[in-house]
Amino acid sequence: MRLVVAFLMALLLGASAAFAQTAKPAPRAPVPATRVAPPKSPFTPPAFKITIATEGAYPPFNYLDRKGLPAGFEMDLAQETCMRMKAECEFVVLKWDDLVPGLLDKKVDIVMSSLEVTPERRRRLGLSRRYYLSPGAFIAKKGAPYDGPPSLLRNKKIGIQKDSMHADWADKSFRRSAQLKRYDTLAAALAGLATDDVDAVFGDKAQLWLWSQKPEGKCCELIGQDIKDTQTLGIGVSAGLRREDIKLREAFNKAIGEIMSDGTYKKLNEKYFPFALN
Repeated sequence: MRLVVAFLMALLLGASAAFAQTAKPAPRAPVPATRVAPPKSPFTPPAFKITIATEGAYPPFNYLDRKGLPAGFEMDLAQETCMRMKAECEFVVLKWDDLVPGLLDKKVDIVMSSLEVTPERRRRLGLSRRYYLSPGAFIAKKGAPYDGPPSLLRNKKIGIQKDSMHADWADKSFRRSAQLKRYDTLAAALAGLATDDVDAVFGDKAQLWLWSQKPEGKCCELIGQDIKDTQTLGIGVSAGLRREDIKLREAFNKAIGEIMSDGTYKKLNEKYFPFALN
């Protein structure tokens, strides 16, 4: 009897083992994927990411500092506008002839390099509002009796840079009342003033003042009143942008307006010049 029971138990155990080997576990229900949101940055993303280009060769408006980085009045102004636009700005230096092509080819987004507003630039670019105007002015030897209205220079010799807008104004104003002597460059005209080749020089006020601060210009000083004539001397300097970048231009113009109205512009102006540029 014991043998029969043992035999039956062996059969049951073998069947259970065989069933366990052949039986497949029931499929588990898929666990839904859980997406974890990345932590929020404590910093507000910039409203714009832009590249600002300048020539870096027209001090003190734009130049390269000792580290080779863009500096000057325009670069200080650019940094202030970037802050107010909440923009992330990169500054690059390009050759003068590459500035506008680089802008149109979308290599840069804004050009701040003393771009005079001209009809051609109005057609090609989306110019910003004016951010500086350096008027026309006269410079003469210290103590010369010309510090007054331009009429004091009648019958005198006036040096001008030929084929320039300042030459256009002098032609219009002194065609018959003064002797106009034309030079290839403003520097040549100023050298003529230092050697008494002419009695005065007419040109850009900022450039004349800068020359007067150099050793070779200590002989001379600015005289008379500022000359502003939009027909011949233009309306000033603006930033160059692409025409289609309307939002960027509006933000830039708004920033410039704030800078001019809250006294910031005046402080930047006085950092570089003893006279107003706007």
